[in-house]
Amino acid sequence: MATAPLFVHACHCRWCQRESGSAFVLNAMIESDRVTDLGQAPEVIQTPSASGRGQLIARCPHCKMALWSHYAGGGTRAKFVRVGTLDQPDRLPPDIHIFTRSRQPWVVLPPGTPAVPAYYDRNAYWPPESLARWQALQAGPGGAPADVGGR
Repeated sequence: MATAPLFVHACHCRWCQRESGSAFVLNAMIESDRVTDLGQAPEVIQTPSASGRGQLIARCPHCKMALWSHYAGGGTRAKFVRVGTLDQPDRLPPDIHIFTRSRQPWVVLPPGTPAVPAYYDRNAYWPPESLARWQALQAGPGGAPADVGGR
């Protein structure tokens, strides 16, 4: 990742739980052109999603680990990078916990980090720099982002 992400989500939806085999998934949302492949290009596969519109998951061609997703609502302009695949995942704690209505009851959410029952209004939570980058992403060529948060 060439820069800091736009925002980091800890998603507690049941779909992410099932897909990751864990209690939640930690995704760093970033502009696709700010992510560089280090080696062989990933395998990109279409998978189902809770919305019914599917998502593209990029997987390592060797170990098949999910590296990032492109959700149907956002096209390919933004990547949701799996933080756990990074060399220093501890540098990207969640900015927000989403879909907490379906979080596992034994997961304790940290005080001081926003937590919402479903998705959220980015204007209420994102820092101004991320909002400006988002606006630039919307205006750029390629894809047709409508709501990158959409599943």
